[in-house]
Amino acid sequence: MKPIRLVRGFVTVGAWTLLSRVVGFLRDMLIAAYLGAGPLAEAFLVAFSLPNMFRRFFAEGAFNTAFVPMFSKKLEAGEDARRFAEEAYSGLALVVLIVSLIAMAGMPWLVLAMAGGFAGDERLPLAVEYGRICFPYILFISLTALLSGLLNAGGRFMAAAGAPVLLNLIFIGAMMLARREGWDMGLTLSWATPLTGLAQLALVWIAAARMGFPLRFRRPRFSPDMRRLLAIAAPSVLAGGVVQINLLVGRQVGSFFDGGIAWLNYADRLYQLPLGVVGIAIGIVLLPDLSRRLKNGDMGGSRHALSRAMEFALFLTIPAAVALVVIPVPLIAVLFERGEFQPTDTTPTAYVLAIYGLGLPAFVLQKVLQPLYFAREDTRTPFRFALHSMVINAALAIGLAPLIGFSAAAWGTTLSGWAMTLQLWFGARRLGEAAQPDDRFRKRLPRTMLAAGLMGLCLWAMSWLMGDLLGQEHVRILALFVLVLGGMASFAVAALLTGAIRPSDLRAGLSRQR
Repeated sequence: MKPIRLVRGFVTVGAWTLLSRVVGFLRDMLIAAYLGAGPLAEAFLVAFSLPNMFRRFFAEGAFNTAFVPMFSKKLEAGEDARRFAEEAYSGLALVVLIVSLIAMAGMPWLVLAMAGGFAGDERLPLAVEYGRICFPYILFISLTALLSGLLNAGGRFMAAAGAPVLLNLIFIGAMMLARREGWDMGLTLSWATPLTGLAQLALVWIAAARMGFPLRFRRPRFSPDMRRLLAIAAPSVLAGGVVQINLLVGRQVGSFFDGGIAWLNYADRLYQLPLGVVGIAIGIVLLPDLSRRLKNGDMGGSRHALSRAMEFALFLTIPAAVALVVIPVPLIAVLFERGEFQPTDTTPTAYVLAIYGLGLPAFVLQKVLQPLYFAREDTRTPFRFALHSMVINAALAIGLAPLIGFSAAAWGTTLSGWAMTLQLWFGARRLGEAAQPDDRFRKRLPRTMLAAGLMGLCLWAMSWLMGDLLGQEHVRILALFVLVLGGMASFAVAALLTGAIRPSDLRAGLSRQR
């Protein structure tokens, strides 16, 4: 993939992911307005997190990190890529179906494993009911994830990146219909969940068929390719389990504090906006590109792709992180504070948002650095690093909870995220020069940090001057828009003045050949 196609891939996935996250954020604003941070909200959020947890464990965390490099290489070599994809598709469907049946039967225990603080109160039966309705979503979305990996490997990014937009639009439509008809909001959201999964699966299956891969189910076979896929995926399955244990620890800590799960969730959704737009988009495009380059022995191209991906990621992420730390209260108050979400919910949610903001660059860098290992079909090393991070997360979240309350979960997430990133960074030194950032990246990084710091000062001053406007009901959205726009403008000016970016960068990147 030439640099111009690589940049196009970043932009395509980033743009669709941005749209998805914006629409998803509208969805979360409606959930906050209709359910607030009370028992109904916490019950649904835990129920909805269950299939998503298993989805990341099976599809995104395990199959795709092994499937995408193998499929990319078969596609590049002109081997029977469709047969391999159908075998993986059918095997994944069988495994997820079995897990779904077991999980639905054991839902009460599964809910308590996620949120032990629900025991003995009204949230438990609600979460169990909602969870059984939501859980079939895992089958549809797991197959969607595999088909998305297939499309990304073929350089077709639009359908896979746009599928979550469909999910969020269905949720928004369901909530508006429930509000108009007087339906139970928790049940409406629960029933909408599997419907969104089916709609996304249909979208990406049609796109894959147009690409020449109309996958069909076939009897699962333990072929040599499947054995190799499982051997590569096994450490990633375990690594996915470690990531989910980290999330589980956070939810368990939050469940013992009234409102804790909801506050953590709403803050998480906001910081996921830049993480999804930048980190996930780059990781999706970079993995198949690095796999192809390494297969062809293009070490210089691999280094250039990695360096530009890191430079692009941090140029967008560091100022976003500074903004989350400097103005979390205006962000939460203006975006969430309405309906059932009370002013008393704003301060704790803003506090954890600032904590997550401190970890945002680490979470994005992980998405850029992990493909270095996955492209080499090395899933064992990231798994080992993930184990170390899991221990740090659990120790901090559980150990600090009696001292600082529910925010211990956020501190555990952020600090363990940095621990994971540092391990990936220093571990990449053993992968050769192709895995090392170039001189341009090393020069630009401190300049980007300086520009972001100057932007932070401007944001702080603007938020202080606009304090009254940000609190007025009818103008606060406009005031926040002006504040964010001012921050973006100040960063752009500071970046040009410090040399963090130059007008010639885009032209130089596009003209560079493989």
